[in-house]
Amino acid sequence: MPKFLKLFLTAALFAGAIAGAQADNHKGAIDEVLVILSSDSLQTQGMAMVLSNTMAEKGARVNVLLCDEAGDLALKAYEDDTLKPKDVTPGQMLRGLLKQGGTANVCALYLPNSEYTKDDLIDGVGVATPPQRADQMLNPKMRTFSF
Repeated sequence: MPKFLKLFLTAALFAGAIAGAQADNHKGAIDEVLVILSSDSLQTQGMAMVLSNTMAEKGARVNVLLCDEAGDLALKAYEDDTLKPKDVTPGQMLRGLLKQGGTANVCALYLPNSEYTKDDLIDGVGVATPPQRADQMLNPKMRTFSF
């Protein structure tokens, strides 16, 4: 085999190995995300839930932190307009995320500054503590998205 062909094949194999390793690293680089939702906009809430569910479907562990009026999504009595094209509410999408194994918490300030109690929250939704959320936000392996 000519020397240049051996060199070319060696370089090609090496490049392929590097590309494969990079693909594997990217695939597993972010496996957990924190989605902070505080908007009271129906469409923004909806898009945050669509993306959260899509990330969960792609294998990410999704943690949702609901603050301010977005905390209402976690209420048993939550009602809102549906969004096209699937005619579901952001609250229904949140419930779907929980069924997929996602987690949701309302901000630590939500309940004390509303008329609601923990009993008003749907099953599976907790109350966040600042140290836990700060740990998540500071974790370099966790991406944080804010809506």
